[in-house]
Formats: sequence, C-alpha cells, structure tokens
Amino acid sequence: MDSGANMIRVHVFISGRVQGVGFRNFTRSKAEELDIAGWVKNLEDGRVEAVFAGKANKVKEILKSIRKGPTFAKVDDIESKQEEYVGEFSDFQIVF
Repeated sequence: MDSGANMIRVHVFISGRVQGVGFRNFTRSKAEELDIAGWVKNLEDGRVEAVFAGKANKVKEILKSIRKGPTFAKVDDIESKQEEYVGEFSDFQIVF
C-alpha cells in the first residue's frame, strides 16, 4: 500500500441478516480483489464491524459491494465513519 493522498480509512457497522450467511468471507474476498487492507468481524449484537483502508475509489467500491452483500444476506443499514488513514494494515483479515 502506498501512502498517497488518495488513501482513506473507513470504519463501518453493518446491520441486518449479516451473520451466518458468509458475509465475512464475502467481504474478505472483495477486499483482497480490490487491494484493500483492514479487517472484518462479527459482533455479539448481530452486526458486522469492518475497517477498510486503501485507495479512495476502491474503498467506495467495496462499500457498494457490502451494501448488497452475499446471496443470503440482507443489509438493513451501514453506519460508516471516515477516519484518519495511518497505513497500519498490510492485508485484510477476518478477526474473532
């Protein structure tokens, strides 16, 4: 990852039917495809939390992808907050 001015970091909380439907694997696949770093995890309250860091256009693209999600998911809402890009991730992981 380069540290150009077009790099952004977005922290998201996804709610709906997003656990038990392959959402984390779907998100990791998309992130790897788009060369986005960060992580995704399930939360105890049924939501999924993720941080995406990478080129602005690629992060916007993954945000569109997760709004739809994998086949059996139903995304009701995405809360997202742009944060300072610090380049702390080298890849994208599912965390537990």
